[in-house]
Amino acid sequence: MDGIFNVLKPPGMTSHDVISVMRKILQTKKVGHGGTLDPMAAGVLPVFVGKATRFLEYALEGNKAYRAVITFGSQTDTGDEEGKIIAVSEIIPLSLETITAVLQSFEGEGTQVPPMYSAISYQGQKLYKLARQGIEVEREPRSICIQSLRLVEYTSKQIIVDVECSKGTFIRTLSEDIAQAFGMVGTMSFLLRYRVGDFNLETASTLEDIAADYTKCILPMELGIKHLPTIEVTTLQGMRIAQGVATTIGGLEEDKYYKVVTNQGVMIGVAVAKTGRLKGHKIINIPQREEAGSDEDNNQC
Repeated sequence: MDGIFNVLKPPGMTSHDVISVMRKILQTKKVGHGGTLDPMAAGVLPVFVGKATRFLEYALEGNKAYRAVITFGSQTDTGDEEGKIIAVSEIIPLSLETITAVLQSFEGEGTQVPPMYSAISYQGQKLYKLARQGIEVEREPRSICIQSLRLVEYTSKQIIVDVECSKGTFIRTLSEDIAQAFGMVGTMSFLLRYRVGDFNLETASTLEDIAADYTKCILPMELGIKHLPTIEVTTLQGMRIAQGVATTIGGLEEDKYYKVVTNQGVMIGVAVAKTGRLKGHKIINIPQREEAGSDEDNNQC
């Protein structure tokens, strides 16, 4: 089985829990997910199966969109409501104008220090495992981009925001930073991811839906690389690329990844442009020799 499931992860499950359930439903071990979601969070979790797992790294490159609730007055060690309170502050009344101005100040490119409670590895160990032992280590700031940060609703103690951001952005940390910009401490009290690349909430399937009939929920694996530019090649060129031969193709952008499709409609996989040549990076299909032969015949004078 090769394809993708747009899973609606419920709150209370880890992303790995979802993978474990999917492996049992589908009776296969070759399953991976496209972007970790916090256990308390709900929303879109693309799950790749079979050959589609080779496209996971490209799926992780896409932008993500979230709806978050930021509650003011307390801050926890985990950055969400499941942690221990480590700081408190008074609630400062906020005007719509102030909220809008502060949110706009976070838009654009910037840096963010990842939280200790995260799945990032440090010297072979997950940060959250170190945090549970009471160990805190220095983390390097990472480049992020907030494409959009919009106010949905606000009360005296909370704001609800929609965030569109690059990969690697931690909404828990962003929530704390926003609260600090208002002169308070705060905690992310709710998180819903409603889009990952081309996968959205409207087309997501619950684990119950998938268990009932997974054939109605599986999506073509090409969706995992839909955002990549497509290059059409002859079957002979596709065969060479699939066999690891760097092939000269016009109009390539250096170091860019391309979805490669033959003029016979066969998707080869993903290739990368190097010095004017296309080199296979993740190959899914190898064109048949008889198809390659017909290409050669057609190209003869």
